[in-house]
Parts: sequence; structure tokens; C-alpha cells
Amino acid sequence: MKSVILIGDSIRMGYQTYVERQLAGFATVWGPEKNGETSQNVLANLEEWVLAQEVDIVHLNAGLHDIKRQFGASRGAAENAVPVEAYRKNLDKIIATIKQKKPGVRLVWATTTPVNYHWHHEEKGFDRYEEDVENYNLVAVELARKHGVEVNDLYRLVMRSGRDRLLVKDGVHFNEEGYKMLGKAVAECLKK
Repeated sequence: MKSVILIGDSIRMGYQTYVERQLAGFATVWGPEKNGETSQNVLANLEEWVLAQEVDIVHLNAGLHDIKRQFGASRGAAENAVPVEAYRKNLDKIIATIKQKKPGVRLVWATTTPVNYHWHHEEKGFDRYEEDVENYNLVAVELARKHGVEVNDLYRLVMRSGRDRLLVKDGVHFNEEGYKMLGKAVAECLKK
């Protein structure tokens, strides 16, 4: 049996049970009970969540909480919760630390899933822009390639499958079909 750790935000929390079901008999699956939130938070909890664990595969994401902006902030304003350059440094340190301290672990980076800004703007007390999701994903994929880390492109999967058909009205979380699809995709990636 392989040991899998899933790190990520509420999207990970939504698909984790589907991954567990898909990997039954192949791997034990664990993820923190709490939301991974920003890349800063993942970095702060890396010892507990990953380094102190016996693990074969780590499936990792951070981004949706990093891109949050104050409600009504202009699209050009540098007001993301974690600015893109800080995000880059955090991810670089997270990936490098895991690779250095857990050299035998297979590390997979999952791209951040898309948002529907208009729905999100109506439902939340802060903004998330699709352009930020795309920009932060570019940074993450660039770093993954730099470190030789596999990428599980959940962003592309959702876009190809019909973002608005899979999102709930808050514009960021998924309906059951969406979480089931994400869980299946993550499990299939991890079984490779």
C-alpha cells in the first residue's frame, strides 16, 4: 500500500473522499483536517503535514487563498493576499524543501481550479479574478518544471469539462459532479 498526502484548500477537502474511494486497496490517503489556505500557511505547516509523515506521494496545491483581493479592488491593483512574487518564493521553498528532505517522495503539483468572478463577486466578501488564477498557475507550473515536479492540470480539466456547469453559485467551489470528476482525475494521476 502506498501512502498519499493531499495538501490544498477547500477544493482539496471537497474531492478528498472521492480520491480515498478511488485509491482503496492501492493507497492510504491523508490530508489535514483544516484548509491549507495560502502558500504561506502550507509553508508554515510543511513539517507537520508532510516532512514528519511517512509518505510515498504528495499531491500539492495552493493558490485560491493567495489570489484573494479586498472586495472591489481594481484588477490592476497589487492587493492579492499573497503577492505573486511572494507566492513564487513560497512555492520554490515548499518544493525544494520536500525534494531535499523527502528525496524518495513522488511530488505532484495540482494547478489551481478556475473561478467565475461574476458569481464569486455576488456571493463573497472579497474578490478572486480568473486572470490571477491563470497568472499564479503559470508561476506554479514554471516552478514545477524547474524542479522536475509532475503537474496535474486540474485547471484545464475543469475548463474543458464546462466550468460553469461544475461550479456552485459562489463561483469557486464545485457541485458533486465537479468534486467527483476532480477526485477521479487526482486518483488516476496518483495511480500512474
